[in-house]
Amino acid sequence: MPKKANLKKVMVIGSGPIIIGQAAEFDYAGSQACRALKEEGLEVVLVNSNPATIMTDTHIADRVYIEPLTPEFLEEIISKERPDGLLATLGGQAGLNLAVQLSEKGVLEKYNVELLGTPLKAIERAEDRELFKETMQKLGEPIPESTIVEDVPSAVAFANEIGYPVIVRPAYTMGGTGGGIAENEEELVETVIKGLTYSMIGQVLIERSVAGWKEIEYEVMRDGHDNCITVCNMENFDPVGVHTGDSIVVAPSQTLTDHEYQMLRSASLRIIRELGIEGGCNAQYALDPNSNRYYVIEVNPRVSRSSALASKATGYPIAKVSAKIAIGYTLDEITNAVTQKTKACFEPALDYCVVKFPRWPFDKFVYADRTLGTQMKATGEIMAIDNTFEGALMKAVRGCEIKLDSMIAPRIQKQSDAEIKKGVARTDDQRLFHICEALRRGIMTIDEIHEITTMDV
Repeated sequence: MPKKANLKKVMVIGSGPIIIGQAAEFDYAGSQACRALKEEGLEVVLVNSNPATIMTDTHIADRVYIEPLTPEFLEEIISKERPDGLLATLGGQAGLNLAVQLSEKGVLEKYNVELLGTPLKAIERAEDRELFKETMQKLGEPIPESTIVEDVPSAVAFANEIGYPVIVRPAYTMGGTGGGIAENEEELVETVIKGLTYSMIGQVLIERSVAGWKEIEYEVMRDGHDNCITVCNMENFDPVGVHTGDSIVVAPSQTLTDHEYQMLRSASLRIIRELGIEGGCNAQYALDPNSNRYYVIEVNPRVSRSSALASKATGYPIAKVSAKIAIGYTLDEITNAVTQKTKACFEPALDYCVVKFPRWPFDKFVYADRTLGTQMKATGEIMAIDNTFEGALMKAVRGCEIKLDSMIAPRIQKQSDAEIKKGVARTDDQRLFHICEALRRGIMTIDEIHEITTMDV
């Protein structure tokens, strides 16, 4: 079907300030989306509070507003510009939250602005922890034993019932903000208070911890006619318990059997169809390394950090395709940007290995806690491509600007065997270098390392 005839002017919400979990990946996505909309002859109005981005360059959009990203400022801009549509799924969590707030305040209805792409109902079903839980139960998709709480006593009562450790996941946040793993009641109280503060609706999910399971991600695309494909699947080097933004991520997955790959791919397609997402979305799973059991961790109903990685890894422009889907096109009408012959409904195939390596700021914040958990701490990342995982990993380390050319870290080389073993057991940014040193010295076997780290071998 052709683009929506009523659309002449579209407003795009940017991602706002560069914060952990929401940075250059969304500048990349927003810039792609603006170009895609202009290609279709639409007038583009961009709102972003951060001037230090490519998307705020004057040639990216027809009108650029560098204003605070609040419902009040956005309403003023909408009343002035009178856009026909609003595209909010390319500005990360900030854009998504603002779209929900504008809808709830009646601003979109007042100015007759259509929310493009993923409908509000789909956003709420994916982001609201209670609605998401209900949707997964309806589909028969397994989720960890959990409850939704809005106060500390309820969280403590549930944790005492199922036992520790538990994972705290606030609703409507990004990069694991406000969440974490609680090993005891004291940690739980502290984390829940923080999570309730950060959550836009004062709601957190308390769930049984599956830390140690494999963490797998699928990047999925769907259009308004229910055509659906998986663009890319990715495997986290670190197990569940370390935020995917703080983990080394490999595409395609390296340790899944074909049965496991197809099982999770089918689940991803079922979930995105049931939620009714239009455009790109990211589904995350925990997979038991000793069986075929899996849990759905969460689904992001928007372009995510992983979307930028999947786009660059496969050559499939997820943000561009999402923008075209939002204005009415279907996947079989959008030309593949790489081949210029096939259509966007064909799934990309990778015959090489892509590694994403996080870049942490601990060289600047030397007294910061280097422990990695469910709250993201990395401020950037490197992507490297090679024929093998080992080659791509070495390239990533060299490109990370951490003054290392290989997996040999001189500072770690000077440590004793006992310190090396402690480093392997510690979940921090230097664990991989401790593992490599332990293997070089022959002081630990692969099985011993797996037992301690639960990383797959």
